Amino acid sequence: MTENIKPKEAASIINSLVGGVVPHIGLQHIAVGRTEEINAVLPALNDVKSGLSMVKFWIGDFGSGKSFMLHLITAVALKQKFVVSNVDFTPTNRLYSNDGKAVALYASIMDNLSIQTRPEGNALPVLLEKWIEQVIAKTAEENRLSLTEIRSEQYTDLIRDSITKSISTITEVGGFDFSEVIIKYYKGYIDGNDQLRRNALKWLKGEYHSKLEARQDLGIREIISDLNYYDMLKNFCKLFVSMGYSGFMINLDEMINLYKISTSVMREKNYEKILTIYNDCLQGKTSNMYFNFAGTKDVLDNPRRGMFAYEALKTRLELNKFENAKRRDFTQPVIRLMPLNHNEIFVLLQKLSEIFNYNYGVNIGITADDILRFMEEMFNKPGASEFLTPREVIRDFLNILNIIRQNPSVDKDRLFKELKISDERPDRNLFDSIEEL
Repeated sequence: MTENIKPKEAASIINSLVGGVVPHIGLQHIAVGRTEEINAVLPALNDVKSGLSMVKFWIGDFGSGKSFMLHLITAVALKQKFVVSNVDFTPTNRLYSNDGKAVALYASIMDNLSIQTRPEGNALPVLLEKWIEQVIAKTAEENRLSLTEIRSEQYTDLIRDSITKSISTITEVGGFDFSEVIIKYYKGYIDGNDQLRRNALKWLKGEYHSKLEARQDLGIREIISDLNYYDMLKNFCKLFVSMGYSGFMINLDEMINLYKISTSVMREKNYEKILTIYNDCLQGKTSNMYFNFAGTKDVLDNPRRGMFAYEALKTRLELNKFENAKRRDFTQPVIRLMPLNHNEIFVLLQKLSEIFNYNYGVNIGITADDILRFMEEMFNKPGASEFLTPREVIRDFLNILNIIRQNPSVDKDRLFKELKISDERPDRNLFDSIEEL
């Protein structure tokens, strides 16, 4: 299987998984047991391409593969010519706030914009310049000018009018300021004024914290804030689609950080924002947007702190009562990620063993029987059935491979017997007691 893997991908896979995070590249080489989920995403992507919008909630235990699933969806969406952004909720990034935490989430979304030719993120400048070049080419054609002539200073107003006209057709709220800032970016782009371009980019990414500063730098009276950032995301979606992209996918992970919000009022406001996004997407109020949220079971259905505590969300997100582990419904908003079975984990560990050897240019001699013995030790430990997650299995396996690689005489079976199971889940009672305080 290592014939098609690139050295950079192998290093990313091993280093990321040892660190307990999802690799940014190379996921196709270790994708195991998620065929049904991906097959369900493909028609949904086609629906979004055609103008619909979508919201999905990926629910699973800690370490069960939620983040992996979002990154796998990202890889598929990029190939389908979507603009994609992957962002984690944090204590300082959330959907609703009145102290800058919501616009901080927006800034992270814009920082992490990815396209197929820029999968590592920071694609906003590339997208802006591509769109500007499209406007310039179209304006030159309409006015029977060459691409060289149209760039001269005497046609600046012509380009300005074309940008304003183009933006006005695709934006609603905040369209005037949006077009004015893009015109500033165009001026900096054409004139080689890097500072003007940086200032325009700063505004578009929501990094101005005061209107005075934005007025001084750009002559713009408004800024992107906690109140209007969602409208700007919709504006950008329309801009991307006008450029020929299929749509805008936003993946929001670590919903546990909304669940952890200590005050019930603020937590409910964030759930209300999720409801707004959900209603906009499913009622056709916005087009070509695809939101994916990822969280634990408690984030969904804890009756005190989860989304089900907000009645309007509960009525929309309750699971199909006819679904079970064998009869899945992937069209509903909530998709529960079932744990990988032992056969799937065995295949995954085999793949990782091969990638590990390829990455380090070694052959540490881990056989199929060794993997089976490792799994037997791991899954027979006290607490394995309740606490063990794929993330912990993978990390322990790779840690053992690293020990063997650096200490060739070590006894593998002895290492297997030293395995321990730990509970990675947060203490639900802790959060409840904090709220009571």
